[in-house]
Amino acid sequence: MKSVYEIIKSPVVTEKSSSQNENLNKVTFLVDAKANKIEIKKAIEQIFSTEVVKVNTRWVKGKVKRLGRYEGKRADKKKAVVTLAEGKRIDVLTTF
Repeated sequence: MKSVYEIIKSPVVTEKSSSQNENLNKVTFLVDAKANKIEIKKAIEQIFSTEVVKVNTRWVKGKVKRLGRYEGKRADKKKAVVTLAEGKRIDVLTTF
């Protein structure tokens, strides 16, 4: 069985995710590609000692990048948008 820190890799800190955290009580994380919603929910609840209402996942396709004549592709990533219970908060900047 995977450790909770292997399932949750890092928080996503962008302008959009920060506004969702403040207004809609949602937090975005990069997660392991093989993790399902139930594993993600349990990991978040265990790490942050909070109550999770809902987990939405999505795949982010890697960009094709080029350096001169060499071409490569960045890895695909899996994101999870976690909705917290009413009144619960996670401060991602100080926790990770």
